[in-house]
Amino acid sequence: MIRIDEIWLAREPLDMRAGPDTTLARVVQSFGETRPHCAYLFANKRANRMKVLVHDGFGLWLAARRLHRGKFVWSSLREGSAVALDEEQLRALVTGLPWQRAGGAATISVL
Repeated sequence: MIRIDEIWLAREPLDMRAGPDTTLARVVQSFGETRPHCAYLFANKRANRMKVLVHDGFGLWLAARRLHRGKFVWSSLREGSAVALDEEQLRALVTGLPWQRAGGAATISVL
């Protein structure tokens, strides 16, 4: 199991052809550094693909997800600082639900 303490959503789109090194360079550019046990999320311009870079303290993990229909509900602002997410918001985002309404008192049920 990969331990993830912080989840960060990048606002600027990423070219989905980017491999681990290019994605790591974008993390450093956008967030200043990579920190252990943090996940960094990126979407493409159409928001139908997502990449997640995780630093586990020893190395990097890069995962990709694609929606065949619809889009990921990404931040409405494409520029600016990153947004921190909690685990419930991450689950909503990956499922394609509006993550801004998840967490705390505004719980979204997948059922």
